Amino acid sequence: MSSSYRTFLMGDSPVFVRALKLIERLGKLDIPVLIEGETGTGKELAARAIHYGGLRRAFPFVPVNCGSFAETLIESELFGHVKGAFTDAGVDKPGLVAAAERGTLFLDEVDSLSARAQVALLRFLQDWSYRPVGGHVEARANVRIVAATNHSLERLAERGQFRRDLLYRLSVLTLPLPPLRERGDDVFALARHFLESSRSRYGSHAESLDERECGWFSEYEWPGNVRELENLILREAVLCEARVLRPPPPSAFFEKRETRFDSFVRNLSTLRFSSAKAKVLTHFEQDYLTALMTRAKGNVSHAARLSGKERRALGKLLKKHGMEPGRFQH
Repeated sequence: MSSSYRTFLMGDSPVFVRALKLIERLGKLDIPVLIEGETGTGKELAARAIHYGGLRRAFPFVPVNCGSFAETLIESELFGHVKGAFTDAGVDKPGLVAAAERGTLFLDEVDSLSARAQVALLRFLQDWSYRPVGGHVEARANVRIVAATNHSLERLAERGQFRRDLLYRLSVLTLPLPPLRERGDDVFALARHFLESSRSRYGSHAESLDERECGWFSEYEWPGNVRELENLILREAVLCEARVLRPPPPSAFFEKRETRFDSFVRNLSTLRFSSAKAKVLTHFEQDYLTALMTRAKGNVSHAARLSGKERRALGKLLKKHGMEPGRFQH
C-alpha cells in the first residue's frame, strides 16, 4: 500500500490492522470487491488503496456515486450514448465504464441503485460487454469493479430490494470496515493527525490535544465515524486561540448518556450499598458539572452563582473530576 493512503487509513487497533492487511491482499487480486461500512469509515479511501496497490494502478480510478444516477439516464451514464440517441444527445459521449478502461470503476452507495439500474449493471457484469445508448456496435470492457455500501445488501436482498444475483456478482470478496467506536485508541491517533493537518492547512494556533480532557472520545458512539472526528477537530482547531485543544462533546453525547442511565441504575443492584451510592454520586457530579459548565461557558464564577455553591468549593469539585474550565469556553 502506498504511503499516502496509509497516512489516511491509519490506526493500530487489532480490528483495523486486520482490515489494512486485507486491503493489501485485495489489491493483488484482480476480482470484484464489495466494501461494507458505516458512513464515514473511509470506504472510498479503501477502494483507492486497493486500486493503487494493485496491477491497475497506472490506469484510471473512476469513482461513481450511484445515488446520483437519474432513473432514465443510468445506461447513458454507465455506457455512454451516440449522437442522436435522445433529444439532448448532440454528440457521441463515452460513459463511465469507458472512462475507467483498464482501471477501476468504484460504485459507491451501490445499495441506492434502482431496479432498472441493477438490471443494467447485472447484464454488464455477466459478460463484460455493453452497447452505448443508441449504438449498434457492442464493446468489450476491461475494468475492475469495486463497490461500496453502508447497508447490508444481504438484508436488502431478503426484502426484495436488491437483486441477489447482482449481490453475488459484486461480493466475490468482501471488505468490512470497522466503525470508529470499535477501534479503541485509534480515535486519539486520528485526532492528532487531523490537528496537525489543520495547522499546516489553516495555520491554527492549537499545537496539541489535551487527551485527558478528551476522555469522552472513548465513550462517544461517533455516528459519523472518522469523517465526524475530522470535522470536529478541524472546526475546533481553526476557532481555538489556545495552544492546547480541548474540544467539547457534541450534544448527541449527552443525549446518549441519558439513554444509558436506566441500564446504569439496573446494574447498581449488583453492588454493595456503599459502592452503589458512591457510583451514583460520581455519575451525578460529572453530568451536573458538565451541564453547568456548558451553560456557564466555562466561567467558574458564573457557574458558582448558578449552582449556589462557593466558587472555591466548585473549583475543588471540578478538579476532583479533572474538568478544566477552558474546555467549555467555546
